[in-house]
Amino acid sequence: MKAHSRLNKEQKKVLKQSGIPLQLLTEERLFDIAQHPLHVKEITEDELVEFLRIANALYRGGYQLISDADYDSRYLKELRDRNPNHQFLQVVEPEAAFEGPKVDLPVPMLSTKKGKIKDIERWVDTIKDTADKIGLSVDTLQVRVTPKLDGFAAYDDGNILYTRGDGRRGTDISRAFKRGLDVIGGIRGKGAGEIVVDREYFEKNLSQYFENTRNFQSTIIREEKLEPYVEEAIKDKAVVFYPFVEMDSWVGPLDTLIQDFSSIIDKLWKSVKYDVDGVVLEVTDPQLKKYMDLDLSLNKPYHSWQIAYKIDPEKAEVKVLSIIPQTSRNGRVTPVALLEPTKLSGVTISRATAHHYGMVKKKGIGNGAIIELIRSGMVIPKIERVLKEADPEIPKNCPSCNANLVWDADNLICPNVGDCPAQIINTVEHFFITLRNINGFGSATIEKLFENGVRDVCRIYKLRIDDFKNYGFGDKQSQNLVAELERSRTEPIEDWRFLAAFGVHQLGRANSEQLLKRVKLDDVFKVKVDDLVSRKIFATKTATIFVEGLKAIRKEFDCLINCGFMIEHSKLLSELRAEGTLSPIAGKQVVFTGTMKHGSREQMAREARLLGAKVGSAVTGRTDYLVTGEDVGQKKIDTAKQKNVDVITEAEYLKFIKMHQ
Repeated sequence: MKAHSRLNKEQKKVLKQSGIPLQLLTEERLFDIAQHPLHVKEITEDELVEFLRIANALYRGGYQLISDADYDSRYLKELRDRNPNHQFLQVVEPEAAFEGPKVDLPVPMLSTKKGKIKDIERWVDTIKDTADKIGLSVDTLQVRVTPKLDGFAAYDDGNILYTRGDGRRGTDISRAFKRGLDVIGGIRGKGAGEIVVDREYFEKNLSQYFENTRNFQSTIIREEKLEPYVEEAIKDKAVVFYPFVEMDSWVGPLDTLIQDFSSIIDKLWKSVKYDVDGVVLEVTDPQLKKYMDLDLSLNKPYHSWQIAYKIDPEKAEVKVLSIIPQTSRNGRVTPVALLEPTKLSGVTISRATAHHYGMVKKKGIGNGAIIELIRSGMVIPKIERVLKEADPEIPKNCPSCNANLVWDADNLICPNVGDCPAQIINTVEHFFITLRNINGFGSATIEKLFENGVRDVCRIYKLRIDDFKNYGFGDKQSQNLVAELERSRTEPIEDWRFLAAFGVHQLGRANSEQLLKRVKLDDVFKVKVDDLVSRKIFATKTATIFVEGLKAIRKEFDCLINCGFMIEHSKLLSELRAEGTLSPIAGKQVVFTGTMKHGSREQMAREARLLGAKVGSAVTGRTDYLVTGEDVGQKKIDTAKQKNVDVITEAEYLKFIKMHQ
């Protein structure tokens, strides 16, 4: 099979926006170099530099050509070995170019020098020598160590969110906040940070659309209109801007750093739920930092008082034994690669997702293919690249119901919605998982019921103890299952959670809650696309998906409503206004920060929205109230006061809204 040797449309667009054309290299030559890193010594220096520029641009734009480890330890190292003074090594590796105005950064955003443990030790020695040179006591020096997030670098000054660009000029991407991007800590204007996505959320909800997290992260800030599943991720706060100053850290003396280095890294590695590829070390003494920054006049692309210890993920060349198709509840058929058992990061890996069949087809992932598998820390194993291609087997029929599959972009879809066992079983399981008030109805129980002809949730709720016994369940288990069904009906459940449990495409918890603020649960099946769009509840594409999806669940919904669920109905905004309960904060913008006693910040925000407030994630000039819980820094409060924002405590806020109810 011929190796993949062409840039796709998205990759070409990134290179065009970045202004980096292929000059010395052809597309075929580019991919040949990428697929054979050991041949790097055979290419010229000019070819190597062009390759590095292209690889960096594609990586920053979300379409990775080679792994981070190969980029740093093979290609970049080769240039450094050949010509340590090359201009490419003296500048900040630029972020991808995005549409939007170019602006000067408030402060330079430089690269971070990377190193192994010996480089860290040399860096510590340099710090000590420099401190001694300017008369600082080494014993009083402190080092701050933070996780090195593997996201999209940006800078937030409170008004504008900038890409890093070339380190001195970036692109205004403030549209990301207008789209609802949340800020860790709740306050904007905290400087440099990274746009990152919850890795477990990504694997569960987004990996079928994006081959890697960087590809998704860059989507958040592009000009194009967002897809519904991207909007959902933002609303679920799965993707956030994480300011570096908010990150968990270790602070201590230099000698302790070296002595306890492994344990410090291990602790910080596990402190965040986002992709991490190392740690960043920096001295905290301002006098020492200022002195060490004098060498920036030599156009160094990094601060000498800072260094990154980058942990290269473990990798292995693994043979693919077979590709197994699996059908999800929404009909998407996902390819799972069964592998020769291989140990990575202390765990034996025997399977890995190939994301979608478009990837399988494009990259030649078939029986006998040799892939490079990587796993870093506790991260899910990932197919980094294909070293030896094989003819992929693309299924024509659904593995669950044998229906003819159809292509939808890169995905294979089973259209047999009503009769596909996998879709039915996964849909039923999704209902119980989303409801969150019932035990015992996992995949094993649901599959057993399916085998006995019980194929929908409504029928399950009508089963009695004798029914379960007849299906092969034991006496005690049958009693427990019926008791759980009764409990889930009689325990109060929010209307938005009940609606989300039906699994309508893109109508998850966040969008269900948004919808039921404007439309009563009993009336959701009457709404038209134009109504949702004209009332600015959802965009046309999303509204169309919802309306069609709601039609498909109407029968099941009516049946379950008649089962007697104790549903807590949300009050409509119009009802709250009529009651006068919206008067204190109706139309006001409120920001919550700190630890709350009344409930989580998410719960406080939800209640405020029901009262007609606009809830922000950061204090701006348009904010009316900053509501403070416990453990709020004085700097946050000072920032709010500078912007003429009323700062009130949680207790004052609750008393305030209660007075008007």
